Amino acid sequence: MKKIRIIIADDHAVLRAGLKALLNCYSEFEIIGEAGTGVDAVSLVGKLNPDVLILDLSMPDMNGFDCIKEIRSQKLACSILVLTMYDDDEFVKEVMRSGANGYVLKRSADTELVEAIKRISEGKKYLNESISQKLIDTLLKKPNEEGDSNNPYTMLSGREREVLRYLAQGYTNTEIAEKLFISPKTVDTYRSRIMKKLSIRKKSELVNYAIKYKMMGT
Repeated sequence: MKKIRIIIADDHAVLRAGLKALLNCYSEFEIIGEAGTGVDAVSLVGKLNPDVLILDLSMPDMNGFDCIKEIRSQKLACSILVLTMYDDDEFVKEVMRSGANGYVLKRSADTELVEAIKRISEGKKYLNESISQKLIDTLLKKPNEEGDSNNPYTMLSGREREVLRYLAQGYTNTEIAEKLFISPKTVDTYRSRIMKKLSIRKKSELVNYAIKYKMMGT
């Protein structure tokens, strides 16, 4: 039987080790590589040509969204399974539109990860059960019941949301620049753009906004 060849990309070594231990219990899986950054993840996919990439969204140097887009732009034949803590339905929709094949919450990895890998390796889509229900509920909403237009997935780009999250967590422009491999000046440009889009003037308001829309996680 041909094994499903897998690369695990997450910036937490302990989590990678745990996922590897879990998947090694199944003879149909073969872990062929690990990556701790977004750039390394894209590079490994190009070199090793895996069947499945398990990808976290909060990655250093290149976030998960950009990883997905880069892999798709290079026409790399790899199914992408996002494994993350974020369960907002707008977040899920953006990830899937970017080119992901599946979406599993980290808290459900022990019960859903194996099935998700099998499903997407067959060319199918997979969504966490609770997320699927939320998306169905969203589809069934009447037009006047739609969510507010001020949410970050409507107002901000993926990079702007990333910068906002770090700002709200208390990182300086220099620290954010180092994490995202951009200049402090570019971070400041993003900051000004974010505050203008959201009509926010104070950092405390940025923090309140991030808390309201559950953007404080790492």
